[in-house]
Amino acid sequence: MITIDKLKELGADVDSGLARCINNEEFYLKMVTMALQGTGFEALQKAVEDGNLDEAFERAHSLKGVLGNVSLTSLYEPVAEMTEELRSRNDIDYAPYLETVSAELNKYRSLL
Repeated sequence: MITIDKLKELGADVDSGLARCINNEEFYLKMVTMALQGTGFEALQKAVEDGNLDEAFERAHSLKGVLGNVSLTSLYEPVAEMTEELRSRNDIDYAPYLETVSAELNKYRSLL
């Protein structure tokens, strides 16, 4: 079960996330749950695997916003870095980013 304490243990900046949700813990946890259950992560991975950097940028940019709003820092940071690489349309190996995001995502999803 997802809780404030468990999110803090994973490195989430819960205080900032709560502030964005008017300090409504129930609403904040609902937003975190929705963010983690979304299909954006999988869509980002598919776009990268398909070599569609434009689509990958759109997916990464969207995830960056969502993760920033709920302050899931350890997920936000690699997605934010990836977003900037994609914004520049850098043709690099995105696998390390995807691996980091996947590992962090699995930690958070284990709370659901």
